[in-house]
Amino acid sequence: MSFTVEERGNPNTLSYRLFFKNADGKYVSPFHDIPMYADESQNIFHVVVEVPRWTNAKMEIATKDPLNPIKQDVKKGNLRYVANVFPHKGYIWNYGAIPQTWEDPGHKDEDTDCCGDNDPIDVCEIGTKVCSRGDVIKVKVLGVLAMIDEGETDWKVIAINVEDPEAKDLNNIGDIQRLKPGYLEATVDWFRRYKVPDGKPENQFAFNGEFKDKEFAIETIKSTHGFWKALISQKTNSGGLNCKNTCVSAGDSPFCCSTDEAKAVIEGVSTVCFSMASF
Repeated sequence: MSFTVEERGNPNTLSYRLFFKNADGKYVSPFHDIPMYADESQNIFHVVVEVPRWTNAKMEIATKDPLNPIKQDVKKGNLRYVANVFPHKGYIWNYGAIPQTWEDPGHKDEDTDCCGDNDPIDVCEIGTKVCSRGDVIKVKVLGVLAMIDEGETDWKVIAINVEDPEAKDLNNIGDIQRLKPGYLEATVDWFRRYKVPDGKPENQFAFNGEFKDKEFAIETIKSTHGFWKALISQKTNSGGLNCKNTCVSAGDSPFCCSTDEAKAVIEGVSTVCFSMASF
């Protein structure tokens, strides 16, 4: 299964969008249409790369936009960038999300005692390659960190691309501690302090900032997949999210649309964005 991306607008502008197509050239939502599993029998997951390592632009799947393109986050009309928090440069991993997952803001997690953050579950991919924005990679999960972001549960899955030369040696969170000393500590430090330059307090963590193991992480991902299933089938409140999709069967999702409808949506979105950018 392969996917390509189509850029609309210019990077570092409000009009920039990155749309996704499948191998048949059909527009798809990276939130809803890309399968969560790349290989369910081996617990291999797909990850949509939003932010390549070492970069600063805060790119994300636009969960409230039609067909959920990747775009740059905006606050008070300004594009958002993460600061370089010494000694780190930008994001210190390839950062992205697992499709077909959702951290339900109506569900209070029994471990964190906080509700979900209304986004797909986040992934820090720690391999040696710097990915490109919009890459869809296959990863094996190694562990998870439970961050509390302004009172919301925001899981950070730690994973590695299965094609990475280090993947064969990294199978659980303990392997990272042994083979990449300091990396997990740097990850906690980054998430704790990255919003401080913007005047916000340090983030907090459940489990005293300790990483949970592979099995815990996989069960957490599966639970967020269950929340997504309820979302896409309209069994729970969408909370303003856009669930339009082209590949989930119409019987499973009332939001399923045709290829022509998807094209019309994207052309309409692009026209509006470009008009806004011209002012």
